[in-house]
Amino acid sequence: MKTLRDAKIGDTVKVVKLHGEGAVKRRIMDMGLTKGTEVFIRKVAPLGDPVEVNVRGYELSIRKADAEMVEVQ
Repeated sequence: MKTLRDAKIGDTVKVVKLHGEGAVKRRIMDMGLTKGTEVFIRKVAPLGDPVEVNVRGYELSIRKADAEMVEVQ
């Protein structure tokens, strides 16, 4: 299983599944990370947290813990 956290800079990946429960999963979906959405990995902070991505035409910074809940291909 590959997650958003595992993707490398410059990759374009597609969201396959969201893991997590309740409010956490809802928050990720509210940010636009839903099944079938393409995500471009723009950059990663020096210590790896957060990850900056382009999704649905805007830039999003997401924590490593949240990025681990997004399964991609």
